[in-house]
Amino acid sequence: MKPQEGAGSLLLFVTPLLLPLGFASELSTVTCGSVIKLLNTKHNVRLHSHDVRYGSGSGQQSVTGVTSVDDGNSYWRIRGKTSTVCMRGTLIKCGQSIRLTHINTGRNLHSHHFTSPLSGNQEVSAFGDDGEGDILDDWTVLCSGEYWQRDEEVRFKHTSTSVLLSVTGEQYGRPINGQREVHGMTYSNQHNYWKVMEGIFMKPSEPPRTDFSHSEL
Repeated sequence: MKPQEGAGSLLLFVTPLLLPLGFASELSTVTCGSVIKLLNTKHNVRLHSHDVRYGSGSGQQSVTGVTSVDDGNSYWRIRGKTSTVCMRGTLIKCGQSIRLTHINTGRNLHSHHFTSPLSGNQEVSAFGDDGEGDILDDWTVLCSGEYWQRDEEVRFKHTSTSVLLSVTGEQYGRPINGQREVHGMTYSNQHNYWKVMEGIFMKPSEPPRTDFSHSEL
């Protein structure tokens, strides 16, 4: 099948994931290397970015929410936090810090002490080149169990500033008419729940075997 081109090494090959039925329960857990779309469950919009910069604040690449299910600019790759490598297929633990790298531009989901243009909350942007930015790209996954499950609603807490990734419904005009503002809020509420939707999911890594006992004939 045709690849969708990202930035640099972030080339995404959209191929079907064919696994034995026994892997079904394992695939319910989110893993490093997976390429996903994230839905804000309150406002029914998917986390999105594009090569459109903010006209105020940081002037960095904007991050929005879109209602379209099929938009190719809503794919994000799950990676380890800044300066670390999270091996493909590693289960993501609740409380773990990660990066979300936008596939088509190679920039990371990012926040900092700038004011968002519509709501006056904290600006969320996309930052870096070819997947490398700085520690303000790190987000902590807040979930209820041991690991992040695909079917649960989770929150993302900005590791450096403690705001929560949120949507409260404000809409942009031109050139991104109708797209929702994504920003950081200081308190938890129904506006900062997200759920994994479409994507390409990496098979969980198998732990090394430790039981090598065998029976003699």
